[in-house]
Amino acid sequence: MRRSYPMMKKRPAAVLVSLALLAAGLSGCSGDSGPDDAVDAFLAGWKSGDLGQVAFVDPGGTKIAATEVATALKDLSGDLAETPPAVSREGDPDEVEGSATAKIKVDWTLPGETHWTYDSAVRLSQGKDDVWSVIWEPAIINAKLKSGDQLGLRRQRPDRAGIVDGSGKPIVAPRDVVVVGVEPAGVDDPAGITAALDSAFGSVRPALPSGLVKDLPKRIASAQDPTQFLEVVTLRRDAYQQIRSKIQPLEGTRFREEKRDLAPTRNFARALLGTADPALKEDIDKRPGEVAEGDLVGHGGIQGAMDKQLRGTPGVSVVVSQKAPDGEVNDGDELFRSEPKAGKPVKTTLDVDAQNAADSALSGLKQRSALVAVRVSDGAVLAAANGPDGGTGENLAFTAQVPPGSTFKVVSAYGLLDSGKVQASTVVDCPKNFTVDGRSFKNSESFALGKVPFQVDFAKSCNTAFASLAPSLGADGLASAGRALGLEAKWDLGVDAFSGKVSTGGSGAERAAAAFGQGTTLVSPLAMACATASVAKGSVVTPSVLADKPAAGGGAALKASALTPLRSMMRQVVTSGTATALKGVPGGPVSGKTGTAEFDDNPAHTHAWFVGWQGDVAFAVFVENGGGSGETAVPAAERFIRALH
Repeated sequence: MRRSYPMMKKRPAAVLVSLALLAAGLSGCSGDSGPDDAVDAFLAGWKSGDLGQVAFVDPGGTKIAATEVATALKDLSGDLAETPPAVSREGDPDEVEGSATAKIKVDWTLPGETHWTYDSAVRLSQGKDDVWSVIWEPAIINAKLKSGDQLGLRRQRPDRAGIVDGSGKPIVAPRDVVVVGVEPAGVDDPAGITAALDSAFGSVRPALPSGLVKDLPKRIASAQDPTQFLEVVTLRRDAYQQIRSKIQPLEGTRFREEKRDLAPTRNFARALLGTADPALKEDIDKRPGEVAEGDLVGHGGIQGAMDKQLRGTPGVSVVVSQKAPDGEVNDGDELFRSEPKAGKPVKTTLDVDAQNAADSALSGLKQRSALVAVRVSDGAVLAAANGPDGGTGENLAFTAQVPPGSTFKVVSAYGLLDSGKVQASTVVDCPKNFTVDGRSFKNSESFALGKVPFQVDFAKSCNTAFASLAPSLGADGLASAGRALGLEAKWDLGVDAFSGKVSTGGSGAERAAAAFGQGTTLVSPLAMACATASVAKGSVVTPSVLADKPAAGGGAALKASALTPLRSMMRQVVTSGTATALKGVPGGPVSGKTGTAEFDDNPAHTHAWFVGWQGDVAFAVFVENGGGSGETAVPAAERFIRALH
């Protein structure tokens, strides 16, 4: 059906005139827009990438497409193209007869939240249609840019700081090295030189890592430049001198003398300190913007834990760069620079002499081992050695979780003496065997002492005597004694460390085993060194290894009624007990306790221990699967003490 519409009536002439005037006013809005509106639209488009609402002309007045300007902006921004700046107009434009200039503020956010801020200007011209156009020119971005230029971002690598010892002297310092390499053109027998170098490297002490030359023949064969220097290994000068006469005459070998930032020795606190190595891909991926190719990054130990402080903060510069026809980028004027901030040294509590002594003490052991020394007066870690070869990255001295064996009789004895149920002179039988709940306990090599004073049981390390005394400690007495000596404490060393876990409760057999360091009790050498230091000091000693994380002072005091006899008993271990090898060492009297700890179902498999103190130095020696303490741990303790003096 057709729909009909009413016919419109003619409007009066006055109404038509009014509509015409209104239309004229609306169409004049674009012509009335000033240069400030054009600048604001351009700045918004610069940030967003959309310049479609802005008119452009070149300096000669020829119109330019907005898309062309957008492309030019991106190209000129170069390395900064993905992070456009914050831009704002500074006041009203200066307008003179169809031309205008607006001052703007440009603020780029560079890596590391660094800001590059400067003033620039936008020129404008008004066309015949009264529309204001931005005069496009590279100088808008920066006054020094011209067509074909780009902004280049250059990272300024900071200097990595070092780790210093307790006296503030650098542990890592420039030291002489010899870089051993070969020149492929001079090698007639790749297999022969490989075998000769492998043999020579194998004779170096301390031992070098194995496999240094396994791919050398392949590298020689694939060398693109037969005259290039193929690096094989970098040796400290003392190591090089050991084999100089063996490798210098080899045909094709070449040598470079350099200096490298190194610790005093190759094994010096190696596992505790960690290493600083060229950044790996995973380092860069994990910390984009912070770490770049070529940076040194800490891995493990203090180097890893304190990497950010040691590495410092990169600087950044912005340059004018040009790309040559061959693709090479050449840098011109530097427009901005934020200087890198060098890393800050990390001060440790380590004592170089003590650390060298500890490393030396373990150098002859083939088993995994650890020796940690702490200062009795304040808990400062003086040495943390690991073996063999420095521990290959695993800091057993701090992180091992192993049974303490008879060294734990120090804790048990403190608990028993503190309870008042036993005194040093109390006669406690030491039979060959002692059975609890059907479980039989025996002494090392099945010795028996008979009925002797408790102090003799301790000095001679009688397991059966301690097993028989376990009920006197009660269900939680051993754990309480351990905590009184600082075990299971919460430490804040800045690096990983284990403060121990003491057995508590359990069956009668479990408590009997725990009384002489078996059962479920686990400790680290550091934990036992600190417990020993607590006995020596008379109050709980908390360890520290970083100067900016000092140990909490004023540890809880221990009871003199238990300490006085315990100290005497620990001295008796050295004078007439299981550690008489230490009776004649220099430096004053040594007090301590030996330990042999079973760690699996085979009684022949035992860890070896010694804990003790001399003067203001308490220490713990641990040798994994080291047999009897007199075979490995006590001799290592003797080497340590003699090296200190």
